[in-house]
Amino acid sequence: MAHVFDFRIYYEDTDHSGLVYHANYLKYFERAREHVLGADELVRLYREDGLGFVVYKAELSFREGARFGDVLQVRTRVQLESEYRAIFHQAVWRPDGVKAMVEGQIQLVCVNRENRLVRLPAGVSGVADG
Repeated sequence: MAHVFDFRIYYEDTDHSGLVYHANYLKYFERAREHVLGADELVRLYREDGLGFVVYKAELSFREGARFGDVLQVRTRVQLESEYRAIFHQAVWRPDGVKAMVEGQIQLVCVNRENRLVRLPAGVSGVADG
């Protein structure tokens, strides 16, 4: 089951065409991932365990542009690719939409304070599908 994060498009999100600037979808996906993993847990992991997440790979496909004032959703599913990498399948939807507007696959890995690759924390496997 997908995690759903609701958000609104602000004027500052748009470009001269009136559509959301393409790079802003990465920010929406980032906010949604923070909600999936839990802000308090992300802070705890960093402060107590010295762990953080970094993007290893990002792929996005655009099908429909969003406009100022739209209220949308990021729907997220998490797949464990290995004990070191998680794939966040994310898509922007209109709440009553029949297809995704923007789809993305964001691959994350976990690093320690020295920026060395480490195994994903147990909490990530807890939010993964299957």
